Amino acid sequence: VMWEPMGDGKKVISLADNNILLWDLQESSAKAVLSSSAALEGKGQLKFTSGRWSPHHNCTQIATANDTTVRGWDTRSMRQIYCIENAHGQLVRDLDFNPNKQYYLASCGDDCKVKFWDTRNVTEPVKTLEEHSHWVWNVRYNHSHDQLILTGSSDSRVILSNMVSISSEPFGHMVDDDELSDQEDQHPEDKIKEPLQDSVIATYEEHEDSVYAVEWSSADPWLFASLSYDGRLVINRVPRALKYHILL
Repeated sequence: VMWEPMGDGKKVISLADNNILLWDLQESSAKAVLSSSAALEGKGQLKFTSGRWSPHHNCTQIATANDTTVRGWDTRSMRQIYCIENAHGQLVRDLDFNPNKQYYLASCGDDCKVKFWDTRNVTEPVKTLEEHSHWVWNVRYNHSHDQLILTGSSDSRVILSNMVSISSEPFGHMVDDDELSDQEDQHPEDKIKEPLQDSVIATYEEHEDSVYAVEWSSADPWLFASLSYDGRLVINRVPRALKYHILL
C-alpha cells in the first residue's frame, strides 16, 4: 500500500498480485472508492513485489517491481511510461525515489546490488553499489540530504553510503551556523574541508540475523533505524564528521 506523498492524503495505491489499484478516500464515505486500475499482463503468473510513489510530477507517477523488471506508470492514465527489463539479475526487492532530484530512482535485489536509474534513459544504471554479500531487502534515500543512502540486507549488515555525485547537491550545501547545535559548534576541529566523494561511509553490524527494514527518521535527518528477523531494532546516527562535511 502506498499513500500519496503530497496532497491531502485522500489517495492510496495498493498492489494486489498483478493489479495496481488507485483508491479515493472520500471524507463523506465510509468506504474507499476505486478510481482506476491497471493490470500487469504477460506470460506466467506475474506479481508485483514492491512499489513506490514518486513525490515529483505532481504525484502522477509510480514505480513498480515484478521479478527482475522495474516499470513506471502514469496514475492519470494508468499506462506504462517506462520499463527497465532485467534491472537486476534476480528478484527486485525494493525501490525508492530521490526526494530532491527528479527522475532518479534507486532499486535493490537478490543479486546483492543497489542500482540508481535516471528514468529518462533506462538503458544503463547511472551508478551501481555492490557492497552486500546477500540479498538487499531495502534501499532508502535520506529525506533531506539525498546523497545519504541506507541499505539493509540478509547478510545482517546495514550500510550507509554517500552518493554525492548523483545527488541534488554534488558541490555541497551551505547553512547558517545556527543550524548546528551549541555542543557541535564547540568542536570546530571536527569540521572537515575535503571535497566529498562517492563512498561507503559506515557498515553497521549490530544485527545477528537478516535485516529486513531500514528507515530514516521523519523528525531528525541524521537518525535512522534498522530491524532484523530476530526482532532486534537498532537506532544509529550519521557520523558527526560526515554531518559537518555535508552542512559546511
